[in-house]
Amino acid sequence: MVGKHVIEALSPAKLNLFVHVTGKRDNGYHELQTAFQLLDWGDRMRFEITETPGITLNPPVAGVPNEDNLIFRAASSLGLPEDRGIAISIEKVIPMGGGLGGGSSNAAVTLLALNDLFDLGHSIDELALKGAALGADVPVFVRGTSAWAEGIGDELMPLELPARWFVIISPDCHVSTQEIFDAPELTRNTAPITVSAFFEGPVRNDLQPVVESRYEQVSTAIKWLSNHGSAMMTGSGACVFASFQSQAEAERVAETAESEFNVFLAKGINRFTVV
Repeated sequence: MVGKHVIEALSPAKLNLFVHVTGKRDNGYHELQTAFQLLDWGDRMRFEITETPGITLNPPVAGVPNEDNLIFRAASSLGLPEDRGIAISIEKVIPMGGGLGGGSSNAAVTLLALNDLFDLGHSIDELALKGAALGADVPVFVRGTSAWAEGIGDELMPLELPARWFVIISPDCHVSTQEIFDAPELTRNTAPITVSAFFEGPVRNDLQPVVESRYEQVSTAIKWLSNHGSAMMTGSGACVFASFQSQAEAERVAETAESEFNVFLAKGINRFTVV
């Protein structure tokens, strides 16, 4: 926090350490089990109260109108004072559409930061509800803890995960989440597991075979990373990752990958705070 009218914060990325699709509801939503791992790496956001009313985004996202921008929608949902405004700036490093939760994280951090800056008094539960209206992954970032998730991803339980370093490869493609969940070949009847079974392993990402069959770049990245560790896709892709116990080992693999891929190195964290 920098002064009374400014908040600067990390907007962290996440990984899905597994994704099991356990069913499909009559309304079309899929029943899931997953584990969200928060990372110490992500976008940087800055929020500053201004004397000019309204919401200003810097830089604006090219081709994305404000009504479709999660940051703008999050800020608008809070009912900000009419006599003041907010200037929001962001340094993006999380790839868009990569399954790392960048947009959801940005929205959650916006809710948390503005609630504090304007002293709006919303509880975490209230902010999580507002977040759920913006996107299924927003509440996990609002609550700020790595978590076990069930239902449509909205039933969360805090999870203490072991310290790990992650090498993340971002293939040069954008995977449509809707396309993957609509795929007729998607497995939709994986048997539910317990948290202890998750820790014992093995687990998988049910979305991964569908993505690999349709996006060669993802398949290539998984095959390469599998030579160095246990590789898996996060969410509906396109990013893939492998975990390592030591920073040195992760750095070695990341350096090797840099000649062929867009690669990131991150450490898993179990919680983060904005204020």
